[in-house]
Amino acid sequence: MAFGADELRVLRRALAIALHPSAAQDEDVKDCLRLADSVDEAVREGERLRAFLLADLVRYRDALPGSLPGYTELLQDALAAGYDPGPDDLAALRALRSDPVCAALLERCRRIAERSVRARLAGRAVSAPGPRTRLLTLVGGSAADKDKAAEPRPATPARPAAPGHPAPGRPVPKPSEAFPPRRRPVPPPEERRAG
Repeated sequence: MAFGADELRVLRRALAIALHPSAAQDEDVKDCLRLADSVDEAVREGERLRAFLLADLVRYRDALPGSLPGYTELLQDALAAGYDPGPDDLAALRALRSDPVCAALLERCRRIAERSVRARLAGRAVSAPGPRTRLLTLVGGSAADKDKAAEPRPATPARPAAPGHPAPGRPVPKPSEAFPPRRRPVPPPEERRAG
């Protein structure tokens, strides 16, 4: 997003007002509100443009290999705009990696996808820690801690067996029990007499 000279002057005044609120004038406040509206409209327009670009990218990807030049150009534009390539993009580029442009794009997309996955996993690890384990008391702890440790824990309910697996405690059947031997079909009596 780029600001013009007038917008930068308004932005500078807005920052000055934020530092010294008592110096605000009505005209300055109106200019700041107009600038905020312009920024909001630019953000909405950017989102519309991004949605259009991604929809166009999907159309070109679905028409591969005939749309190869247009697809690679759109994908490069999308990557420059911060697009994270998905599995469909990687699969399409893998299928066309004999083309040097596609091979280079495939490597670039792999690096971006790996970085994105690592960032999501790191964010998930920070935001959602795993379940906390219960701390046990050590020898020499207080009497209250020892009493808590000695309390019986409630029994965990047994999980039902998965479909196709035997129930817990039940013996596993032998292959001959699970798959009885096939019996050869007996020919009808007329065929036995003729033979």
